Amino acid sequence: MIISKTIQLKINQIPKGQPFTTFELMPCGSRGAIDKVLSRLTQEGKIIRLSRGIFVRPKKNSYIGNVLPGITEIIQKKAQSNGERIQVHGGEAANKLGLSTQVPLIPVYYTSASSRTYRIGKLTVKMIHTSNPRLLQFSCEPAGIAISALWYIGKNNVTTEMVTTIKKRIGLQEFNKLRSANLPLWMVELLQIADQ
Repeated sequence: MIISKTIQLKINQIPKGQPFTTFELMPCGSRGAIDKVLSRLTQEGKIIRLSRGIFVRPKKNSYIGNVLPGITEIIQKKAQSNGERIQVHGGEAANKLGLSTQVPLIPVYYTSASSRTYRIGKLTVKMIHTSNPRLLQFSCEPAGIAISALWYIGKNNVTTEMVTTIKKRIGLQEFNKLRSANLPLWMVELLQIADQ
């Protein structure tokens, strides 16, 4: 009973709307005890299972009900618990930065781990392995999303206007972070032109 209360107390300390993993609760008790508490709290509606091993104490909104974390936040939490690095796929990155009107049908992320798919609710999320560590810099941060978009669009298609758009969208601080990244020469040259 004391272990159950310890686990529940730990869960209650996690801010509402912030996803957490089963792994984060391991110092509180055995895997079996943790699973029992998580199962009970899920049945009581106090937490929601987002995906295998990922849960959240939902924020409540009087108009729309439960407010859940975004897909990227959930995938980042899964990646963190697996010890992998991820990055938003270039197609979605280009769309987020206003460089493309194409919207991917399913969320796709680059990963340092093996390629696979996840189910998050009714949504399928695709993870694509990349062996390019430069593509995973500043994981899911604005500077990292810009790197992903530039790589996706490609050396022969990126224009100085696109780089100017990126600079406006991500702000000077993130743009400076982007410039500090380990980038291929063609990206470095484009970023320098945008600075002039």
